[in-house]
Amino acid sequence: MEILFFVSHPESAPLLAGLARACARQKVSWGCFLTGHGVRVLQDPDAAGLVCAAPAGAVVCEHSWTRHAAGPCPLPLGSQTDSSALAASALRIISL
Repeated sequence: MEILFFVSHPESAPLLAGLARACARQKVSWGCFLTGHGVRVLQDPDAAGLVCAAPAGAVVCEHSWTRHAAGPCPLPLGSQTDSSALAASALRIISL
């Protein structure tokens, strides 16, 4: 994957959505890992739809989801090990 978006800020949904659309326009492969309060980004329907369709996949930190969100998660739950695996496969990492 070319870009991994590492999302930990709860108010980064608009920025993530814009970057995801830019990646789609340029045919850039991207993935996403959401952790901490960043899991709240999935409360934004626009951002959630884009993240769920991430070409290289997306994972949500299970511990963060249980602490900062409610209900079923729309993405696979994982761990910091998954974060490390995604980072290892990314050419660039953008932290939001």
